[in-house]
Amino acid sequence: MSKPTTERIPFEPNNRSKKVKELKKVPSTTVSKKQVNTPPKPKSESQGIPDEINRRITRRAALFCGIPTGLGLTTFVVSYILVSKHILDLPTSAVVLLSMLFLGIGVLGLSYGAISASWDEGRVGSWWGYDEFRKNFGHLSEAWKSQQQIARAAQKSKDK
Repeated sequence: MSKPTTERIPFEPNNRSKKVKELKKVPSTTVSKKQVNTPPKPKSESQGIPDEINRRITRRAALFCGIPTGLGLTTFVVSYILVSKHILDLPTSAVVLLSMLFLGIGVLGLSYGAISASWDEGRVGSWWGYDEFRKNFGHLSEAWKSQQQIARAAQKSKDK
């Protein structure tokens, strides 16, 4: 079995693997009252998604989700007008299936919009985002695989 690559996701913190190793070494301890009452530290820029990338993801998700969802809702209005004005006699099942198709495309568009946005700061990416989708989906697949390996290792150590 080949070893997974340790390539970082563009906005992943640098010290992630260091923290995982430290957590494995540290035994569980009790928490003192002083530690409980301390307010949480504010998030630094490296712990979250940068604003530029967040806005890009939001715009693309709204575009790829908003248009099909709007068409799905418009289907009801247009079909009502067509049927009520006796322009066209549409079966109810056709209206429901067409609106479900558009709403389903909207759900897929939401995911595609988030994954197809460029996750690199300063690089906008292409309009359709196919190359970015392939790259980002690769990052997600690597992260899922590494999490599964960690979970299996933890399960094996727990079973022993």
